[in-house]
Amino acid sequence: MAHRKVLLLSFLKPVIELEYKLEELSQIPIENIFSFKKQIESIRNKLIILKKDIFNSLTPLQRLHLVRQSDRPTTLDYISLMMNDWIELHGDRGGRDDPALVVGIGKLSRQTVIFIGHQRGKDTKDNVIRNFGMASPGGYRKALRVMKHANKFNFPILTFIDTPGAWAGIEAERLGQGEAIAVNLREMFSFDVPIICTIIGEGGSGGALGIGIGDKILMLEYAVYTVATPEACAAILWKDSTKSLIAAESLKITSYDLKTLNIIDDIVQEPLGGSQADSKIAASILREKLILELNLLLKLSSEQRKKLRYQKFRKIGTFYEN
Repeated sequence: MAHRKVLLLSFLKPVIELEYKLEELSQIPIENIFSFKKQIESIRNKLIILKKDIFNSLTPLQRLHLVRQSDRPTTLDYISLMMNDWIELHGDRGGRDDPALVVGIGKLSRQTVIFIGHQRGKDTKDNVIRNFGMASPGGYRKALRVMKHANKFNFPILTFIDTPGAWAGIEAERLGQGEAIAVNLREMFSFDVPIICTIIGEGGSGGALGIGIGDKILMLEYAVYTVATPEACAAILWKDSTKSLIAAESLKITSYDLKTLNIIDDIVQEPLGGSQADSKIAASILREKLILELNLLLKLSSEQRKKLRYQKFRKIGTFYEN
């Protein structure tokens, strides 16, 4: 695992080296450990300081690479850690059941909720099954089916966004990918129940927007949210995907940039080293934030929520000229 991280995330190489030293020292027999106690404590302190320095200065492209790691918690990881009781639901009632987009019903504290989220794989085989989290039209129609169910039975909706984009294959186009996403956008504005959307990893293009209309848009600290991947943007603008670093800086894809631009409502802090460093703590922080925001939204009437939801998205992209 450590070797893979060094290969893919070179900016974490100093961290991995210190962690390896700690691991070596932990193998020392218990009777000799005392003589190395100061050295172990020193390395631990250095590791904490190093992690803070690195993670406080991550570039947008480094954040993107971080959230694409297979050890980062997925939607189902968060659901299993946050929900008291839950069950996954299947099918769009049109003959499709897209594994790239999972839906279900569960209990968040004492509140019954509907959850919807992109689901990436944990390894190559799983990613092939999950199509790397890129949902097809059947996935978005499955999401719409359970959202209508939520609206009918007055269950709040929680969505978890983590996709490089909607599936752009010929079959997806043939089955009406654009129409499926567009219908979801329209319908999500009309639902009476509270909707909270959380970007937990990579929020890419229309694939993210297909489950991204809500009363509150939350974003994990190191997550990214973008109209197109930096690689795609660089290829389109300069015919050169190696300029993805420039594209990532220009696109303003980080949580802090998007909070400043009022595209998201709040940033959810992650454990030191990112959510993959401690998924239980990450899930606990997110759970508390979701409960807090949900309780505030439930105090509003459905008409108030829909009006504020509409106004929120109408304001996105406004700017002033001298």
